[in-house]
Amino acid sequence: MKYKQISNQLFTKNRKKFITQMVPKSIAIFNSNDIYPISADSTMSFEQHRDIFYLSGADQEESILLLFPNALDKKHKEILFVRETNEHIAVWEGEKLSKEKATEVSGIQTIYWLSDFDKVFFDVMTEAETIYFNTNEHYRQSVTTQTREDRFIIDCKQKFPAHKWEKSNPILQQIRGVKEPEELDLMQRACDITNKGFRRILEFVKPNVWEYEIEAEYLHEFVRNRSKGFAYTPIIASGNNANVLHYVQNNNQCMNGDLLLMDVAAEYANYSSDMTRTIPVNGTFSKRQKEVYEAVLRVKNEATKMLVPGTIWEAYHKEVGKVMTSELLGLGLLDKEDIQNENKDLPAYKKYFMHGTSHHIGLDTHDYGALKTEMKANMVFTVEPGVYIPKEKMGIRLEDDVVIQKKGAPINLMQHIPIEVEEIEEIMAR
Repeated sequence: MKYKQISNQLFTKNRKKFITQMVPKSIAIFNSNDIYPISADSTMSFEQHRDIFYLSGADQEESILLLFPNALDKKHKEILFVRETNEHIAVWEGEKLSKEKATEVSGIQTIYWLSDFDKVFFDVMTEAETIYFNTNEHYRQSVTTQTREDRFIIDCKQKFPAHKWEKSNPILQQIRGVKEPEELDLMQRACDITNKGFRRILEFVKPNVWEYEIEAEYLHEFVRNRSKGFAYTPIIASGNNANVLHYVQNNNQCMNGDLLLMDVAAEYANYSSDMTRTIPVNGTFSKRQKEVYEAVLRVKNEATKMLVPGTIWEAYHKEVGKVMTSELLGLGLLDKEDIQNENKDLPAYKKYFMHGTSHHIGLDTHDYGALKTEMKANMVFTVEPGVYIPKEKMGIRLEDDVVIQKKGAPINLMQHIPIEVEEIEEIMAR
């Protein structure tokens, strides 16, 4: 791994939080992700399943975490199964977790080779009454590929039909949504790397540069700062491309007079940052561009103030909609008649601001976290309003990552990333 080893105290705390919510005589299983094939002997780069990483720190393929707090044998209360390594694997693939290193990384004392899983699992299942399956129930999930977890669940139900089963996801949604101090430090590191990338770009962008060249500059800066790279597929959208919300082709030339919307950020140690900035290709905002930009910035600042304990996600978005409506009236994009005749299910402001303002962020860019209950301290949300005007070939979005505080205003993890018009123009003029 490129990142510095994380203290196993974080993963020990995370396991304790999960275990306290398990029913008596129950086992929970968490599988690593598959390595997905492309064709021939090519594969995609391995990405660890965030849940097993959250609970163990194990960041390699073919790993299984077993939690059984009521195990009769104390050494079976926590078990991490890892792929057995040897000299051949070390030569061809590099170092893998030894049993000793697995304990050092995870804080788990009992480490078995993966080849022992079936035998050990059968033994502990004779003592258990319930098993927790780790299904994906994220509100934005759209999975069509059968995963390692899916195969395990099918196999387990066939082999142990008399056992009851529960879902891990509701517990994980609750505990992963509230970050530990160590997690906030890792997310701050990801944001700091993103800051370095953005400042590099401000001195690189000029008329006639290509979007993919900008993407390459970001990647260079991210990787040289111990990131694997992008936390998500980057959006480098100049001119009218900014009005395509998920524009990822990044293959157009940036023209003089256009704005450049960049939704791009670094990961660090599997933790995401999520930044959007919009800058003038030639280094200077026009009067109209500045007018719209500062309206979006005001919405972002007002929305940020609303992220306090007790806020309900749905009500928050409605309040942000009111602020945006006021700004759109001031920009002349809406008039009073538009507001009077609006559909309550599709407010008038949605013509120019059609996506949500905030989502949880953490190990996943769209992270786990409760959305139907009150916000809590140490939840981390993005704040990302935008105004999109295809007729003016202009799309502006601004986005920061903020931590809800027990008292007072949230902390902006991106407070050092330039966002004011004057600072952006000043850096670009160098």
